[in-house]
Amino acid sequence: MKSWLIAGTMVLPVTTISYADGLYWVIGNHATNNCEIVMSNPLIYGDIWFGDGPYKSLSDAKLARSTISVCPKQEDPPAECKDGCEKRS
Repeated sequence: MKSWLIAGTMVLPVTTISYADGLYWVIGNHATNNCEIVMSNPLIYGDIWFGDGPYKSLSDAKLARSTISVCPKQEDPPAECKDGCEKRS
């Protein structure tokens, strides 16, 4: 019986960690004054003032970010700039 309890306590953290793989969260960052999409469960402290999620896809997280009133409106870069174009003034 004791071995089953030990095995159960070991399985729970592993399944919780693997559950978070492939999920997205929207966070509010005071340092950048922006809302960002991250792939790890955020800890709300310091410059992070809120976290929303998890979302199953990046498109779901982008949709959620667009509906959060405190997030500034962000546009996706053009397709040719997705590999790191510099912002042009």
